[in-house]
Amino acid sequence: MTYIIAQPCVDLKDKACVEECPVDCIYEGERSLYIHPDECVDCGACEPVCPVEAIYYEDDVPDQWADYYKANVDFFDELGSPGGAAKIGNTGTDHPLISALPPQNQG
Repeated sequence: MTYIIAQPCVDLKDKACVEECPVDCIYEGERSLYIHPDECVDCGACEPVCPVEAIYYEDDVPDQWADYYKANVDFFDELGSPGGAAKIGNTGTDHPLISALPPQNQG
């Protein structure tokens, strides 16, 4: 079980969650953030600090964002498990689901 980041994060990337994460498992893509499913310790520290309520426990993801679970997991297929997001920085890539989205109005 893990937490996932859904659509409200796309094109916002506030990063308050990154600062709260005690295990540095929230990685930055080009347009969104992603929680590494194997590195996350399910502490839940990230969820309450997200200003747009984009973070959900995997069993609590709203139906309209159900595909974001797979997007968060699949994002790490090529990246693997680096053992910490800080040393990676912005990966410059996104899952195809996120890449295909039109620009998100955050206002």
